[in-house]
Amino acid sequence: QVQLVESGGGSVQAGGSLRLSCTVSGYRYNSYRMGWFRQAPGAEREWVAGIDSDENTNYSDSVKGRFTISKDNAKNTLHLQMNSLKLEDTDMYYCAASFPRRYLGSWAVPWQYNYWGHGTQVTVSS
Repeated sequence: QVQLVESGGGSVQAGGSLRLSCTVSGYRYNSYRMGWFRQAPGAEREWVAGIDSDENTNYSDSVKGRFTISKDNAKNTLHLQMNSLKLEDTDMYYCAASFPRRYLGSWAVPWQYNYWGHGTQVTVSS
């Protein structure tokens, strides 16, 4: 059974950095699209960044230039390095994976991801 487990969330002051991790267990795929979403209470889930098995990366406009997504294939772990954090980055962050990659359209469409983690909270304060 495939499981995604996020870690690395926490509280940080504006301008600071955090590194989120998502460890994948249960299977190792050669074809995938993985990503990070975030969601505030009562709001829709927002796509943040993605990476695929061709090593393509993509970012939402709100985080481009500040966040970096990467994957450690040896450890089967996805990372999200978040720098220059802003108050509006405060959210629950979710790891998502499409194993195997099923869709070549928009990265932001949630239904293409068939596995999700339970989330890790990121809180940015002034």
